[in-house]
Amino acid sequence: MKKIAVFTSGGDAPGMNACLRAVVRTGIAHGVEMYGIYRGYEGMIEGDIKPMQARDVSNIIQKGGTILKSARSKAFRTVDGRAEAFRQLKKRGIEGLVVIGGDGSFRGAQAFHQEHGIRVMGCPGTIDNDLFGTDHTIGFDTAVNTVVDAVDKIRDTATSHGRMFIIEVMGRDAGFIALHSGIVTGAEAVLIPETITYIDELIELLQSGWNRKKEKTSCCISCPTKGCR
Repeated sequence: MKKIAVFTSGGDAPGMNACLRAVVRTGIAHGVEMYGIYRGYEGMIEGDIKPMQARDVSNIIQKGGTILKSARSKAFRTVDGRAEAFRQLKKRGIEGLVVIGGDGSFRGAQAFHQEHGIRVMGCPGTIDNDLFGTDHTIGFDTAVNTVVDAVDKIRDTATSHGRMFIIEVMGRDAGFIALHSGIVTGAEAVLIPETITYIDELIELLQSGWNRKKEKTSCCISCPTKGCR
């Protein structure tokens, strides 16, 4: 392949810019003309596609979000929309795509490949960690650390007022963020969509902790008293 385009799609995730930089510079190192598609599939349909040089991805590793922007595209979900996207790529001689995104972005890429035969490479970029074939997706580790930092601050307020706090985190239909952050922060219980939550058992667990005069919020996992163990 002589021309490859890269784009970010769906929700932005920490690390997308670093991945973009790696893709562009690796392609250039192998003598490939690299293009950036702005605003995901929507930009692909509208022809918002520009050549990318090594300097275009300089000094972006530390930046959050994605310099290529991202957008949801209802049009790309239609056959006509995907046909127009293919026309825009073909007009520029682009032979392959690198998509940095999550489950929805990959489903769109799969349909695009099946209908038009364009070759696609996927880089798993989603904080949800809900993609098969990788231990940790791009952005997942940062998401967990963000939750842990927030819970550490909330714990101070909960302890001061003698209250219990329920923390809701992101993840859509996947409980990876909740499970990992719950283990690290020593939560009393972790509720995830992959398992059934029995409210009566949850209440009994919390009541038991109260009866033992435990704190109404989870202790830090490094608590010297090991009270939450």
